[in-house]
Amino acid sequence: MILTLIKLLYIMMTYTKRDVVRRVAEAQDEAMIKAEPWVDAVIVALREIMMSADTECRIEIRDFGVLEVKETKAKPKARNPKTNEVIYVPAHRKTHFKPSKLLKSFLRIPLEDVKKK
Repeated sequence: MILTLIKLLYIMMTYTKRDVVRRVAEAQDEAMIKAEPWVDAVIVALREIMMSADTECRIEIRDFGVLEVKETKAKPKARNPKTNEVIYVPAHRKTHFKPSKLLKSFLRIPLEDVKKK
């Protein structure tokens, strides 16, 4: 019983687009129905920019961070861990997020200080 309660306290909170819409609506003192198209538009714009990049792109949002599409190298001698078979992995693209200084400094606050609040 106590172990179950402890596990419940450490479950990571997952936020959805609806939660983001709710926060934007509250911040702008608008109805969620009015804020949703704006949040959708921003998400679609970011996705389209990242997908339309030839090989690499960088989207910098001040006080939030940098979203990047980076190119990876081909791996001619990768190994399948399940079968131990040597396989070829072609070059592809991956996403990377680098937090801003503001966000990074907040995330570096010791957990003991955050949990006390």
